[in-house]
Amino acid sequence: MGHVEAAHLEFVLPDGRVLLDDVSFRVGEGASVALVGANGAGKTTLLRLIAGELTADGGSVTVSGGLGVMPQFVGSVRDERSVRDLLVSVAPQRIRAAAHAVDAAELALMERDDEAAQMGYAQALSDWAEAQGYEAETRWDMCTMAALGVPYEKAQWRLVRTLSGGEQKRLVLESLLRGSDEVLLLDEPDNYLDVPGKRWLEERLRETKKTVLFISHDRELLARSAEKIISVEPGPAGSDVWVHGGGFATYHDARRERFARFEELRRRWDEKHAQLKQLVNTLKNKAAFNDGLASRYQAAQTRLRKFEEAGPPQEPPREQEISMRLRGGRTGVRAVTCADLELTGLMKPFSLEVFYGQRVAVLGSNGSGKSHFLRLLAGEDVGHTGTWKLGARVVPGHFAQTHAHPELAGRTLLDILWTEHAKDRGQAMAALRRYELDRQAEQPFDRLSGGQQARLQILLLELAGTTALLLDEPTDNLDLESAEALQTGLEAYEGTVLAVTHDRWFARGFDRYLLFGADGRVRETPEPVWDEGRVVRAR
Repeated sequence: MGHVEAAHLEFVLPDGRVLLDDVSFRVGEGASVALVGANGAGKTTLLRLIAGELTADGGSVTVSGGLGVMPQFVGSVRDERSVRDLLVSVAPQRIRAAAHAVDAAELALMERDDEAAQMGYAQALSDWAEAQGYEAETRWDMCTMAALGVPYEKAQWRLVRTLSGGEQKRLVLESLLRGSDEVLLLDEPDNYLDVPGKRWLEERLRETKKTVLFISHDRELLARSAEKIISVEPGPAGSDVWVHGGGFATYHDARRERFARFEELRRRWDEKHAQLKQLVNTLKNKAAFNDGLASRYQAAQTRLRKFEEAGPPQEPPREQEISMRLRGGRTGVRAVTCADLELTGLMKPFSLEVFYGQRVAVLGSNGSGKSHFLRLLAGEDVGHTGTWKLGARVVPGHFAQTHAHPELAGRTLLDILWTEHAKDRGQAMAALRRYELDRQAEQPFDRLSGGQQARLQILLLELAGTTALLLDEPTDNLDLESAEALQTGLEAYEGTVLAVTHDRWFARGFDRYLLFGADGRVRETPEPVWDEGRVVRAR
């Protein structure tokens, strides 16, 4: 069994800003603990400090037991890595090193098939066996069967980018939860998972004897799996953490009570400060006419000075104030019309009418064609038969689940808004401020956290004057406050919304539910359906 302990951690960003200040907490053996907080508050940085990927500017980290890490990028891999490469990347260090040595030896053998290369290859295989690499391959076989339905022998050279985000996540989670590492750091493990996958993860987190520290914004997952909540909270001198010893069910009430205590302590301090200052002024005036009061006046001055030197109570964490002004606009009665539409190789033909102002949640398992459907409506080239069209004055705005916007890469937020959407710098900064992005104004888009990228995408949709929102998992990376702000914004939006989602809380705010079944059929259900067996039995 392992544990994690952070003591007085400090981390300063390259631009000199303090991101983390005096962060201390402990995750005990076998505990499953959630790390929550505002986007950009430092949650991922904190995990990277614990993992040793970053060096703290102060404080220390102690980890007992082997450490397994799921990075945030898992689910959005689009490079040339294979399934084997991905599994090796999250394996224990000894297996990673042995695997890289085997790869190098194989390459040398292909380049020059001489005795030295053959001996090097034989030694690499021996080291692989000693590092328990063959045992790892047996475990990976169970992982690929569980996540992909095929044995490792067939799956190992498949490119990871050909897998859905949910398949990538499930594959890595299977490997880490089945592996030998006793401590796991999971950065948003539920992202890209469909609801059956989320339920599987919830059950595994409850069952595992490993020590798990995970970042998540999914309320259902937090409520079902987190024994304790560590809240990363931005403050005037950088983010600190507050540890709530209970589960998520009591988190919000406990946090409100904490903020109330901050306010009460500050109120009492201000009252006491005012009383001492008044006493000093009163004695000063009286001492001018009565020498016998001079000592009392000096004592009151000393008391006030020591009180002020001790300073006021700790400043409360800064609460986010996000205002999403999604406006929309009037369109034709029929916003979307599909007739015998079939996305090639993904679904059977279906017909659909979506009317102005409706909120349609698009549900279904990973790989069923939901994201392709939204991309088609957004105007992308997606193979299909049948017909589809948007209604009069329908201006679609697409939120991409993977945040894939190559046109934004390398550009700062201020540049993006100022050159394309705002009249001047002041207007651009005001818009960023409403989305709590003003402090990132000079940062490039690709340097933002996943949640900050999501908020910027929503801001750009707001400024573009869209009348139909096509949202692909919009809450995946949003923190709790941002997700609530999005829901409020959608309630006021005068337009049509189609949203692919696996967020059970978010889905409750929609009035129509379109289910993309694993059998290729598209059907409508009267309520959110996460278990397709219910639909089959109902029929």
